[in-house]
Amino acid sequence: MQFAIARHGAAELQKFQGKPVLRTGTAHRTLCTLLLGAACSTAFARGLPAQLTIGSRTIPVIVIDGLQFRDLDRDGQLTPYEDWRRSPDVRSADLVSRMTLEEKAGAVMHGNFPEIATERGMSSLGYDPEPLRALVQSKKITSFLTRLAVPPARMAEQNNAAQKLAEGGRLGIPLTVSTDPRHHFLYITGQGSNGAGYSRWPESMGFAALGDVSLVRQFGDIARREYRATGIHQALSPQVDLYTEPRWARGYGGFGSNPQVSRAMASAYVEGFQGGRGGIGQDSVLATIKHWVAYGATENGLDAHNAYGHISRVNARTFKLQIEPFLGGFDASVGAVMPTYSVVDGARVNGKPVEQVGAGFNRQLLTDLLRGRYRFKGIILSDWSITNDCLQRCMAPSAETPQGRAELGMPWGVEGLTRMQRFAMGMNAGIDQFGGVAEPELIVEAVHKGMLSEARLNQSVVRLMTVKFQMGLFENPFVDARDTARTVNPPEVAALALKAQAEAQVLLKDPHKLLPLKPGTRVFARGISAEAILSAGLVPVTNPAQAQVALVRISAPFERLHPYHFFGSRQHEGRLDFRAGDPDLVSVQELSAKVPVIAALFLDRPAVLGGMDTAASTILANFGVSDEALLASVTGRIPPKGKLPFELPSSMAAVEAQDPALPDDSLSPLYRHGAGIMPHH
Repeated sequence: MQFAIARHGAAELQKFQGKPVLRTGTAHRTLCTLLLGAACSTAFARGLPAQLTIGSRTIPVIVIDGLQFRDLDRDGQLTPYEDWRRSPDVRSADLVSRMTLEEKAGAVMHGNFPEIATERGMSSLGYDPEPLRALVQSKKITSFLTRLAVPPARMAEQNNAAQKLAEGGRLGIPLTVSTDPRHHFLYITGQGSNGAGYSRWPESMGFAALGDVSLVRQFGDIARREYRATGIHQALSPQVDLYTEPRWARGYGGFGSNPQVSRAMASAYVEGFQGGRGGIGQDSVLATIKHWVAYGATENGLDAHNAYGHISRVNARTFKLQIEPFLGGFDASVGAVMPTYSVVDGARVNGKPVEQVGAGFNRQLLTDLLRGRYRFKGIILSDWSITNDCLQRCMAPSAETPQGRAELGMPWGVEGLTRMQRFAMGMNAGIDQFGGVAEPELIVEAVHKGMLSEARLNQSVVRLMTVKFQMGLFENPFVDARDTARTVNPPEVAALALKAQAEAQVLLKDPHKLLPLKPGTRVFARGISAEAILSAGLVPVTNPAQAQVALVRISAPFERLHPYHFFGSRQHEGRLDFRAGDPDLVSVQELSAKVPVIAALFLDRPAVLGGMDTAASTILANFGVSDEALLASVTGRIPPKGKLPFELPSSMAAVEAQDPALPDDSLSPLYRHGAGIMPHH
C-alpha cells in the first residue's frame, strides 16, 4: 500500500489513481507513523517546506494531494525514492534496491566531462554531447568533473544540458557535477581550474597568511552560492596537506605548515561550502577534504602524481601531525574525503606497519583509520586514475615518447594487478567512487567473479545517492543561467575578494620605508599593466632612469627536472634558491643600480632568497594577487596584513637536511613562520 503525506489539512483517507492516499496534519503524526513508520516521522522532523521546488525538462511531474513530485521512473505512481518528504536515507535505500548491477557500477565512477576539442586543448565551447550521451546512457555514469573554462552563464547552460541528458536514464538519476578549485590564480591540470568569471581570491595559502577563519568561512559561503548557481555540486577541495617539504609542487594548495592553523582553516572552509556544520543540506556544495594522508611528506618534494615521487615518509610523531588538519574537516561534518596517491612509508595503524600500497588501495588507512578510528561516514572518492596502468611512457618517458594524458596512471604499489583487480581492491579497502575513470564493466566483472560483493557495492551506492537526495538534486538539478549575473561575482563580492588578495600579502622587508607610495610617484613596472598603474594614482614610466621606484613581479625559483612526464612538465620542482644568472635576480639587480626596487614575490613555494634579499629594497610576498590588489597595497589603500604561513629557508643545504614530514624545521631560516611587518605610515 502506497501513501502520500501532505503537511496540511485534517487526517482523512482518499483515493488517488486508485491508491489510498493519507492526508494528515501535525496533530495526526501518531497515525501517520503507525502507517508509514520512519518515513513519516522523519518527514515531519526534517522541517521541509510544504512544497520543494521542482525542476524538470522531460521527466513528468505528478501531483498528489496538491503536492508536486518528479515521476523519475515514469510509472505514473509515487515510488518511495521519488517522495521528497521521506528521509534521504530511506529514499536512497529504496532507489538502490531498484538499480541494476550495471547502474550501480556506473554510479561508482566519477568521470570527466568530455569537452568539444579545440586547437589549444582547453575547451571554451562546452561539453561534447555524443561522447557524454554514451557515458550517461550506456555506461550509467552519474558523477562528472567539469574543467570548462567558460563564463558562469555558459557553465550553467552546459550543466543544464547534461542534466537534461541524464533525465533519459531509466530511474532519472541526476548528475553530480564537481570541480577543482576555480576561485584562485594557479591553473594546472589536475590541481586547479580557470575560474573564467567566478570571484577571484588568494590561494588557500593566502588565507593561512591572514589567519582569519571567519574570512575563510565567508569565502566558502560565497563560493558555495557561485557553484550552485552554475550547476556545480561538489568541490574537490579543501586541500589540507601540511606544507612540510618546501620543494613540494603542491604545497601552495594547502593552508601552510602549521597543523593547528590548517585544522582551523579546514573546518571553516568546509562549514562555508556545506552551509553549516551539520552535514549536507539542500543548498550545500559537497566538500572533499584531501589528500588522506601525509601527501606532503614526499621525498625531495617530488609529487605523487608521478612514478618518481610516489613515496611519503613519516614516523609515529610526524604521521600524527599530518593527520591533524583533517580533524578540522571531521569537526565540520565534511561529506567526502580523497585519499592521497602516495605510498605512506613508516606509518603504523593499530600497531601494524601500513601496507606499502597507495592510499586508495590501503584498507588500514581507509577502513581501519578513517572510518574506524575517526568515524568518517561520508564518501571516499579516489584521486584520479589510480586504477589505470602505468606503462613505459608513464614510468620512463623520453623526448621521443613523452607522457601524454592518455598515459596517465597512478597504481602505486599495485602495478602488477589488472585494472579489474585494482577496482576490487580499492572498493574492498574502502573506496566508494573512482575519480577520472569510466570503466563500470570492470566493477560488474569483479562482482561476477566474486572479487567484490554486491553488498559492498551497495554500501557505496547508498552513500553516493544519499548525498544527491540531501542536496535536492532529484527534485531539481537545473539552474537558471540568467541568475548568474546576480549571484556570481557581484560588485560587493569582487570588492571583498580584492581586499582579501591585498591583505593576504606579506611585507617581508621595507627598511627604507618605500611603502606606501604617494600619489603621483613615477613607477617603472615589470609584469604590471600601465593602465593599473595609472588607475592607482601613480605615473607609469618606460625608462627606469626616470622612475622614483621600480615595481617588479617575480616568482619563486624552480626547475623542470622531469620535462617528459605529463605532470613533471607542469609542476615546479627542484631548487628554491635565486642563483647568479636567474632572470628575475638579474632583472632586480640591474634595476636596483638605478632605482629602489619593490619586488612583488609570488610564493607558490618557499623561496630561498639569497641575493634577492639584498638586491630588492622592499619585498612584498603574495599568494595570488591581481594588479589592482597589488597596487592597492603598494599605495596604502589596502595595506598588507599577512604573516608567512611557512618559513623561508636560508639555503638549499638547509632544505636538503630537513625532515620532509616535519613543519618548519630547517636550520636558521632567513624568515621564520609568522614573519611579516606592517607598512610605515
